Amino acid sequence: MGALDGKIALVTGATKGIGFATARQLASEGARVLLHARDSESGSTAIEELQSAVPDAAFELVAADVSTVSGTRALAASVLEKAPHLDILINNVGAMYNDLTHSDDGIETTFAVNHLSIFLLTHLLLERMQSSAPARIITIASEIHRKATINFDDVNLSEGYGASAALGQSKLANILFTRALAKRIEGTGVEAYSLHPGHVRTAFTRDIKGWFKIFIKVISLRFLSPDQGAACGVYLATAPSLENANGNYFIDCKPIAPSDYALNDQIAERLWTLSEQMTGLTGAQGH
Repeated sequence: MGALDGKIALVTGATKGIGFATARQLASEGARVLLHARDSESGSTAIEELQSAVPDAAFELVAADVSTVSGTRALAASVLEKAPHLDILINNVGAMYNDLTHSDDGIETTFAVNHLSIFLLTHLLLERMQSSAPARIITIASEIHRKATINFDDVNLSEGYGASAALGQSKLANILFTRALAKRIEGTGVEAYSLHPGHVRTAFTRDIKGWFKIFIKVISLRFLSPDQGAACGVYLATAPSLENANGNYFIDCKPIAPSDYALNDQIAERLWTLSEQMTGLTGAQGH
């Protein structure tokens, strides 16, 4: 896609960390950036900081709590209203929770935010992106997926919840979703990629408590900066050509095979069906 003059990008979860750095870098390349925040206050603060860093750039706030289906739908509606075309979607929003919590829809919050909001938002924006082709959908996953499976019998992890297990399941879902999506959009001019950004110093684990929080704080001294963590996503958004890359998983801007579980097409399709049900796209919401 090369230079981004005239392009419109949406970056979710963009008030801090990788999302913030990604928004700044895309704007520096000439893109108009729609910056998603959970609330207007944090979003406005982030845009002020970004505008100071890139004075000539165009940023616009879209605020919504994507832990719920209604919030995600509201975000999509706002984006469709503001973006006559949408060339780049960076699915960066994510969270990690120390204790088992549920969204207002009754869904385990990590899964609701990290996977279902991405699944639904992408679905709602896909037609606009196809009419804007060439376009790219980039979802931030993680190497923690290699330790995970999808607990189809208890996707809410109501039995034996753990923060790492919930995060691993959600990031595995990101990769499975990307691969299933890539098959569905083949030949449309839109491509979908997932990536591991590296271990990055962000506020991602702000809700974690106890010894694990202390452990993360110590080892994070060796982590990458948010700018370094954003580099692969920005590369995937801006590289002129990525031949045969649709659906691939990237580390350090290179395609890498994810876990065997993440490569299982039957599991990907089962998750797709479950995600449609849980977001109300087909049938009654639930599982």
